[in-house]
Amino acid sequence: MEEILPKLTVLLLVIARVSAFFVTLPLFSHRTIPATHRIAFAVVISWMMYYTIDVEPFEVNGDYILLIMKEVIVGLFIGLLAYIIMSAIQIAGGFIDFQMGFAIANVIDPQTGAQSPLIGQFLNTLALLLLLALNGHHLLLDGIFYSYQFVPMELSWPPFGEEHYVEFIVKTFAGVFAVAFQMSIPVVATLFLVDIALGITARTVPQLNIFVVGFPIKIGVSFLVLLVMMGVLMALVQKLFNIMVISMRDLMIILGGG
Repeated sequence: MEEILPKLTVLLLVIARVSAFFVTLPLFSHRTIPATHRIAFAVVISWMMYYTIDVEPFEVNGDYILLIMKEVIVGLFIGLLAYIIMSAIQIAGGFIDFQMGFAIANVIDPQTGAQSPLIGQFLNTLALLLLLALNGHHLLLDGIFYSYQFVPMELSWPPFGEEHYVEFIVKTFAGVFAVAFQMSIPVVATLFLVDIALGITARTVPQLNIFVVGFPIKIGVSFLVLLVMMGVLMALVQKLFNIMVISMRDLMIILGGG
């Protein structure tokens, strides 16, 4: 028993980081996956990773409690960063829905339980399927595995307050918003031209009820543009995956004091 307890201290730290990582990670944090399955998966992954980590056992004291808190925060931060970057798809869907007139009709997002735009939910589902097709979930698991090389377990407390961390978060948000704008600009720009054409039509033919005619026209044009630009949208989603993996690595370097 005395030999097992020191080993359990290391395993508990691994479980703390991995389980916190799965709480916010896209795809693995899906609400439709039973909580017992997610917990079991996190424990199994932690148990496998435990044999690859070469650290001395820890003493159970106040410093060990701080280490557990640090592991949980590191796991949450890395997973939350990936989730924020994936939310660019929802932002792009919100832009498109607002122009199409679908903003008044939202659906429940099964991953978060919150309301989300229709087109955003559709694009998000396609993005998750593309993530699986490209083995992106393997890269996400690699991220938590290699995080111990950048943020060692015995590190007392990551430098969260450094100026590099704030600058990195701001640049990441700016990049995510830029990708979301690139995804939505084909539909938004096309509907802007449609609005101009409908405005000219309303001035030239006052007898025509432009509000009744314009709504189905904008929906039809939007779906046509989405169909034509679907290949470009998926290429941007793939670019988003690259940003996600690189940003996770850079965050680990910053948290590790690099």
